[in-house]
Amino acid sequence: MRDISEIVSRIVGEASKVIIGKEEQLKLVILSVFCGGHILFDDFPGVGKTTLVKAISKALGCSFSRVQFTPDLLPSDIVGMKVFNQQTGDFSMRHGPVMTNILLADEINRAIPRTQAALLESMEELQVTVESETYPLPAPFIVMATQNPVEMDSTFHLPVAQMDRFLMRLTLGYPGNDEEMKMLRTVGDEIPFSSVEPILSAEEITGIQHQIREVHIADSTLQYIVALAEATRESEFLLLPAGPRGSRALFRASKARAAMEGRDYATPDDVKAVAPHVLCHRISLTSDARIGGKTAADIITEIVATVPSPGSKEEILYAQSGQ
Repeated sequence: MRDISEIVSRIVGEASKVIIGKEEQLKLVILSVFCGGHILFDDFPGVGKTTLVKAISKALGCSFSRVQFTPDLLPSDIVGMKVFNQQTGDFSMRHGPVMTNILLADEINRAIPRTQAALLESMEELQVTVESETYPLPAPFIVMATQNPVEMDSTFHLPVAQMDRFLMRLTLGYPGNDEEMKMLRTVGDEIPFSSVEPILSAEEITGIQHQIREVHIADSTLQYIVALAEATRESEFLLLPAGPRGSRALFRASKARAAMEGRDYATPDDVKAVAPHVLCHRISLTSDARIGGKTAADIITEIVATVPSPGSKEEILYAQSGQ
């Protein structure tokens, strides 16, 4: 079995040549890729969302496509379309930018709902259907979408069904003083993407994804995941709680974190570490909760703090058994 923790360190090292001071976010992006999950970056303009996606794509050794979402973007601009070939007298498929390993959907909330919906099949089924014909997407296939939370003119809110397809919702935030100074010295004139070397290939990432599926997770930890999901359904502050897809996302992300920490078994601490990133965008607050100043992050943090966490006896016995 490959040492996933060592691979992660190398990938972070390469991406850090152009992304300064965002090691935690880089690791979360790698985690999402390693368990086949899509990511939504919800942050202010100019904080490095696009740069991070391009850098991590190169460090992962994946093919990369970028689509700038605008109100006039059509579904065929993403998935492709059938075109008539005058030489053969037949229609042939012209694939869209979705035929890639990592698709950057830039400012996804600027496209009309019909175009946003064109990504749903790709994100869930890893395929596209054009005129009744289905085409599989390359493996791995990851959507990394961005949206601007402050400029709402000419935007369309992502539907709940699509938000639920993202494994994580991340923010980068503004850099600290020292980080911004280092950023200016390193990439102030030009972002050196050419200096980023690929650490993996698409085939190797697929292999790592299969390896992560073999990570052990005890029944007590599974019950903890279910308890967290149930707590969102019982909360008086939530209009929309986390569904079964949220539980499954916690399950996958927890196993990926365990592998990245060098373990072949997941613990409740893995669940706690990923829960805020996995659950916050899947819940919707009541009007009373919003008026009271609460946020989704507040609710999930409170739930994680109050739901009893099981002991690690089962995980310790598993680790000692060498199974």
